[in-house]
Amino acid sequence: MSIDTSNGHPAMDYPEHVRTYNGFIKASIFLIVFIALVLLYLLSLVP
Repeated sequence: MSIDTSNGHPAMDYPEHVRTYNGFIKASIFLIVFIALVLLYLLSLVP
C-alpha cells in the first residue's frame, strides 16, 4: 500500500495505521476462507 504521508499531520502514526489495515485485510480473508470451508463441510453432510 503506497501512501504519500509527506503532507500528513505529524501526530498521525501512519506506519501503525498501515499495519493495522493490513492485519484487518488478512483477518477478513482468513474469515471468508474459514466460512467457505465450514459451508462446504456442512454441504457434505447433506444426503
